Amino acid sequence: MSDNAESPTETQKDEPSTPQQPTEDSGTADEKKKIDVLLKAVGDTPIMKTKKWSVEKGRTVQSLSQFISRFLKMEANEQLFIYVNQSFSPSPDQEVGVLFECFGSDGKLVLHYCKSQAWG
Repeated sequence: MSDNAESPTETQKDEPSTPQQPTEDSGTADEKKKIDVLLKAVGDTPIMKTKKWSVEKGRTVQSLSQFISRFLKMEANEQLFIYVNQSFSPSPDQEVGVLFECFGSDGKLVLHYCKSQAWG
């Protein structure tokens, strides 16, 4: 596994968009490869200003964790825990796309992150 964690692209919420009727065929190939991930802080963990990110389906939980740690400028000795549905921590090699298919709702996957174990 490479140590290079690329940052997910930030979703632009304030830009006006052209209204389209949602269909199965609408959307570019790029949109189908990315999912919306909502990151929520737990406990005394710093809150990220940007909470909603577009993430490639093939990214692993470990690469997402590395990105969050770098974004929050955490020390190398600090741990970061990621939870799905406030109940369990997925394995580091789990792909975000699979989690979205199983636990996503309203078109997004909600992940909670914290510096200490919170659930499960």
